[in-house]
Amino acid sequence: MCFFNQTKLLGDVKPLGEIAPVGHLLKNTIHMAWPSVVESLLISSVIIINMMMVATLGSEAIAAVGLTAQPRLMALAIFISMSIALSAIVARRRGQRDKQGANKAHIQTLIIAVGFTVIISALCVVFADNIMRFSGSASDTHEMATTYFKITMAGIGFNTITLINNAAHRGAGNTKISMKTNMVANIVNILFNYLLIGGHWGFPALGIRGAAIATVIGGGTGFVMSMISVLFRTEFISIVGISKMRFDRETLRVLTNMTSGTFAEQLFMRIGFMSYAIIVAKLGTTIFATYQIGMQVLILSFALGDGLSIATVALVGRSLGEERQDLARMYGGITQRLGILCSLLIAALCITLGKKFFGLFSQEAKILQYAQMTMLYLSVITFTQISMIIYSGCLRGAGDVKYIAMVSLICITFLRPLAGWLLCFVFDFGLHGAWMGIVIEQTVRLILVALRFRSGKWMYHRI
Repeated sequence: MCFFNQTKLLGDVKPLGEIAPVGHLLKNTIHMAWPSVVESLLISSVIIINMMMVATLGSEAIAAVGLTAQPRLMALAIFISMSIALSAIVARRRGQRDKQGANKAHIQTLIIAVGFTVIISALCVVFADNIMRFSGSASDTHEMATTYFKITMAGIGFNTITLINNAAHRGAGNTKISMKTNMVANIVNILFNYLLIGGHWGFPALGIRGAAIATVIGGGTGFVMSMISVLFRTEFISIVGISKMRFDRETLRVLTNMTSGTFAEQLFMRIGFMSYAIIVAKLGTTIFATYQIGMQVLILSFALGDGLSIATVALVGRSLGEERQDLARMYGGITQRLGILCSLLIAALCITLGKKFFGLFSQEAKILQYAQMTMLYLSVITFTQISMIIYSGCLRGAGDVKYIAMVSLICITFLRPLAGWLLCFVFDFGLHGAWMGIVIEQTVRLILVALRFRSGKWMYHRI
């Protein structure tokens, strides 16, 4: 257990009470984290499998679906922000044993999310053509990208409500509910991908349109399950008695304060990611398709980091709610070390199975020739990405969201696009430049959040 040594985990934080053996804390972390990790991996797997199925339609289809990713995530930014804020608030209230306060925050977030969903969904459907042109669609990808975006955004409400309900459960420490919801939704998504993209069992072959419809059907399944999960009065999170709930100033103040910081972070991230996708798209359809395949590996890496980060938000938030800064620091350190082990696994897979992974998406010679090079970059990026995500989860769980927003503004909105543009076009490194830009940005971001974590300032934020 030297890797999880208590003294090293605590750093310069003094014990504030009796601390359970590190093995016990590690067991708690794994118990909390594994459903979230499985859930994130399932979601990522569906994204990857969906891309594989779309890939049967050609590299143009891969690029088209890739073009919709960042605009869709930008539209979801406010809801992702709400969910992150809600998880942190519920975790803190759980530590304070304040069930009513947790459910007030959940219900009020849910109502606000419904209003935003109607507005954002309508705007995205109406202006889908313009959004795709702005995102860098070319003549061979524009129609497919617009079709896919319109359909998925029309059904985005299923995803937004599910996101909020699952966030509340995660904050309360019940990560299994969210895992089960997404597991079933993802299976349904894959099934209808099979039925509707190529046309099987009597279903029509709808191509890219079928992939979009399958995504909406999967989201609808998750929505039904997530709504059922909040109807049990005995659970810590329950909307039973919602008619007695009213908006109150204190809950809205806390929610607004937390959401504004996380929304700023999400907005800065999406602007930066979209700008970067536009830069890489200008390198040509084949290179952009290659880049999108490589991004599937980063999605897998992100899934592992995100699963651990979700557990960290709950554990850190609960510990701080109990006024146990020492435990919050230890849980942060434990998840960070687990993240390093996950990074080693992914890096090994990238180096040994790189070309075979690319072959699952495409057999085009021009794409395959970039495979090994791309995987070497990704084997490095996975270390910075997972560690950075977990450190950020610690800060979010403590409510230190404004610092993360500032880091996102500096690194993702400005540094990544600038580095990518210089390396891709000024220095003419092409796809090499695209991956080098990400390495530079993520390294700087990791350093900034790691320094904040080690400073200990995040442990004394009030929610």
